Amino acid sequence: MVPTPRDVATPLGRIRVSVAGDGPAMLFWPSLMMTGELWSAQVAHFAPTHTTIAVDPPGHGASAPLTGPFSFDDCVEVITAILDDLAVEQAVLVGNSWGAMIGARYAAMRPARVTAAVLLNGTASPAGLRQRIEYPLLVRAARLFGGIRGPLTGPALDAFLGPTTRRSRPEVVARVLATIQAADPASVGHAVTSVVPQRPDQRRLLRAVTCPVLVVAGDEDATFPVAECAELAAAIPDAEFVVLPGVAHLAAVEVPDLVSELIGGFLTRSPSGQK
Repeated sequence: MVPTPRDVATPLGRIRVSVAGDGPAMLFWPSLMMTGELWSAQVAHFAPTHTTIAVDPPGHGASAPLTGPFSFDDCVEVITAILDDLAVEQAVLVGNSWGAMIGARYAAMRPARVTAAVLLNGTASPAGLRQRIEYPLLVRAARLFGGIRGPLTGPALDAFLGPTTRRSRPEVVARVLATIQAADPASVGHAVTSVVPQRPDQRRLLRAVTCPVLVVAGDEDATFPVAECAELAAAIPDAEFVVLPGVAHLAAVEVPDLVSELIGGFLTRSPSGQK
């Protein structure tokens, strides 16, 4: 089933979504520097039974470039604009990293529009000192080099992929490297600044989440280690928590079949997620 591209006007500019299938809606939002293609395996898995909406997030992929920073509330309004444009009343939200942060916030702030949420490799905590120092330096260096090039390649891959994937999943390494090297450094730089050093502390807000939630961590994730993902799960009432061995920051592409099975099993256990 070939997804159909569609452009949606939002408060953060034109956003490209790829829509496939028919049935209950599932909206997929990826990590920083990734596009909706991160979810290609999950889209193929769920499109026979669901309407899948894979998002190129603000400033990424075929979406309009960003011209400045944004707030997490701006991202909440982006999801609302997408759902409204597609005449979708409710959806399952599936997010990785940035997508997990925004998916959790959306579930807390717009509960009537979320039937369930799957949050992979995410956090609810504000950035620590290391991320507040390192990521602005990375943004400046990427602009200087014209993207993720030369000495920036290794650190960028280390943020996304762990030793198991680097050693045994070369096709994933090649795919991730191609995606990050294709990113517009100026546009993505605004997103990195907004999502990493400037991100809010969401732990108190997430007490308001009422839908079923599954939180997934990778035991080799250097960006948001297991303890940080566990804190995200602990902030959400009754959230389920799963740790995947041999997986780092991009579970959906590192172990795509396992992630699809996890999501499907979770939705089966949570009937509201199937509405």
